[in-house]
Amino acid sequence: MPQSTAHITALDTYDIRFPTSRGLDGSDAMNPDPDYSAAYLVLRASDGEPEGHGFTFTIGRGNDVQVAAIDALRPYVVGRPVAELCADPGSLYRDLTGDSQLRWLGPEKGVMHMAIGAVVNAVWDLAAKREGKPLWRLLADADPAWLASQVDFRHISDALTYDDALALLRHGKHGADDRAAELLHRGYPAYTTSPGWLGYSDEKLTRLAKQAVADGFTQIKLKVGADLQDDIRRCRAAREAVGWDIRMAIDANQRWDVPEAIEWTRALAEFNPYWIEEPTSPDDILGHAAVRRSVHPVKVATGEHVQNRIVFKQLLQADAIDVLQLDSTRVGGVNENLAILLLAAKFGIPVCPHAGGVGLSELVQHLSMFDYVALSGTTDDRTIEFTDHLHEHFLDPARVGHGHYLAPTTPGFSATMHQASIDAYRYPDGTFWTADSATTDDAGTHHHALA
Repeated sequence: MPQSTAHITALDTYDIRFPTSRGLDGSDAMNPDPDYSAAYLVLRASDGEPEGHGFTFTIGRGNDVQVAAIDALRPYVVGRPVAELCADPGSLYRDLTGDSQLRWLGPEKGVMHMAIGAVVNAVWDLAAKREGKPLWRLLADADPAWLASQVDFRHISDALTYDDALALLRHGKHGADDRAAELLHRGYPAYTTSPGWLGYSDEKLTRLAKQAVADGFTQIKLKVGADLQDDIRRCRAAREAVGWDIRMAIDANQRWDVPEAIEWTRALAEFNPYWIEEPTSPDDILGHAAVRRSVHPVKVATGEHVQNRIVFKQLLQADAIDVLQLDSTRVGGVNENLAILLLAAKFGIPVCPHAGGVGLSELVQHLSMFDYVALSGTTDDRTIEFTDHLHEHFLDPARVGHGHYLAPTTPGFSATMHQASIDAYRYPDGTFWTADSATTDDAGTHHHALA
C-alpha cells in the first residue's frame, strides 16, 4: 500500500477561558482567584480527520500570551508530512527544543516551552487517533527501542542514559498484558482535591470531604499557606470528617520560604499530613532537600511547576523529594514526560501527577497508566489527582469510579474539546463571554476576572 502523502495544513489556536474564580474553584494561597483556561490548538491535515488536539493550562489573564507563543510555532509544523510526524513525534520535539532562537526564550522553560509541549501533545494525539488506540495503550504497546529514541538525554545523561532507559522499558514489558487487563478492569488509583480549595467554607470542606470518602477516595488534599490558624482549623475539620485512616495531603503552592515551610509543616504535623506539596519555590532544589530533612516523616512532593527534565533530575539526585508530581502541559509534552517517568523509575520515586486544571486529568491519566502497564509495573503509593471541574467540555472526559480513574478506550490523548464549548468559552468573542460582557454588577462595572 502506498504511503499517505497527507501533510499538516493548519495549526489553529483558541483562547479558551472558564469563569471558575466566581465559585472560588481552584483557589489556593498563591492563586486566590484562578479562571481555569486553555491555550488550545488543533492540527488539521490535508486528508481530513482525525485531527490532533492539544493545549496548555493557564489561570486566566495571560492566556492570550500563551496562545501567541503557540501561534509562533505554526511555521515549524504546517507542511510536515503526517506519516513522518506520527512515526517519530520526537523529530518535531527535537526541532522545536533545539532551535537556537526559540531556545533563547527559555531555554526549555516558560511560556515558549509550554507552547512546544502543547504542539507536541497534539502530535501524539494525532498519532494515537490514527493508530486507533488511546495514548496509554500506544505507549505501552510501543517497541522499547523506539520509545527510548523519543527521549532527549541532553543534560540528564549523568543520571539516565539511553541504555538505562532501554533496560527499564524492556523490563517493563514483563507482565504488561496482565497489568493492562487489570487496569481496564479496576482503573488507576485517584485522590481528590475537590474538598480542599482555600476559598471554600469549613462547611463546604466538611461536606465534600465526607462525600469523597463515600465515593471511594482514600486520599484527599487541602490547600494551606495563607494563615496558620485557619489551616489548623481546616485540617482539624477535615480530620474529623474523614477520620485517621484516610490519607490527607496538604499543598502550599510555593507560598513559603524554606524556614517558614519547615515551621508551618511542623505546626500541622499533628494532623498526620501524608505529604506537603510545593513547600517553596519549584526552582529551589536545595531548599526542598532542607525541608525534606526537617519535616520527616511528612513526605515532600513537588512537580507541577517544575520546568523541565533537568530540574527533576536534580531534585532526584539531591534526595529532595519523596513524591514526583509531573504535569502533562508544563514541560515539553509527552516526549519530555517520558524522560521524567524514566528518571523516576531509575531513582525508585513514585509519580503522583498534578491534575488540578482544565483538561489535565484527561491527559495525565494516560501517562500514569502507561507507567503502570509498561514501566514501573506498580501502583504502590501512586495516585493521580482528580478535581471534579470542567470535564464535561471534553469528548472523552476523565471518568472516576470507586476512587479510581477508569482507563480510556477512545483513540487519542483525550484532549479534544466539544466544538460547542470552544464556541461558548473562546475569549473574548465566545457566546458566554459576549453575553457576560454585557452584564454589569451593581456598581456598574464589568466582572473583573478576565478584564
